[in-house]
Amino acid sequence: MGAVIEEHPEVQVFDEISLIEHGVRTAISRALPVGLTYPQYEVLNLIARRGEDLTPASIAQALKMTPGAITNTLQRLERTGLVAVEGCSADRRKKRVRITGGGWEAYGRAMAAIRPKAEKLREGFTQKEFREALPFLKALRVWMSEIP
Repeated sequence: MGAVIEEHPEVQVFDEISLIEHGVRTAISRALPVGLTYPQYEVLNLIARRGEDLTPASIAQALKMTPGAITNTLQRLERTGLVAVEGCSADRRKKRVRITGGGWEAYGRAMAAIRPKAEKLREGFTQKEFREALPFLKALRVWMSEIP
């Protein structure tokens, strides 16, 4: 029998976060309407939650995507008629992204498909448990963003 390696708690925390992220991504990806990828869903979800006055750069920053990846994702969304990327009237150098009618329909279908999983999540854990986990997770996220 091999030696048991004692993992440090900080390593275990990051392992758990990684496994949770993978589980969430997999569950959402399986529930998405045909033709909608997870990165495309993330963009629609961000715009739906934050409003339509977002630039491609602000979307990339919020989703931790490279400029090339967000450009590719937005081009695919635009080709399928789910978003429109338009010039900004206030600053002609910038572009703004908005969800089209078809994009809102696709987003609604995605959210409807995800809803049963979200309801099961709410049945498994209390709002209090989620609220108690948030301060540590937020502090960890901020700390990670501040280290070089």
